[in-house]
Amino acid sequence: MSKIKIVLVFLLCFGLYKGYVAFTEFEIGVSDRVAQIEANAAIERQGEVIALMMYLGDPPELNEHLLVKNKSKCLEMKQIAEETSFAYYECAVVDANLKGGKIININEELEVL
Repeated sequence: MSKIKIVLVFLLCFGLYKGYVAFTEFEIGVSDRVAQIEANAAIERQGEVIALMMYLGDPPELNEHLLVKNKSKCLEMKQIAEETSFAYYECAVVDANLKGGKIININEELEVL
């Protein structure tokens, strides 16, 4: 009889654990799905992001910009770009309008990295 109780306690603990995991994954999954829906629906929003910007001309004028996930990736891409091009590149935190995971326009340059 005691072996059955031990098995039932283990099954109860396992059920509680699986319920907890399902609940926490649901909350994480919802925020991921909201971000994915915004990107797919091409909803325009404004926010602070890291951008790799390319300047051309004399005086330098912003020609292109690219949304980058993090500072280290931006600096790595900047180094590669400067080795293969004569343009001036800059990584910066910018206030920009975003649509579908891309920068539409840059409103203000906040900080150069």
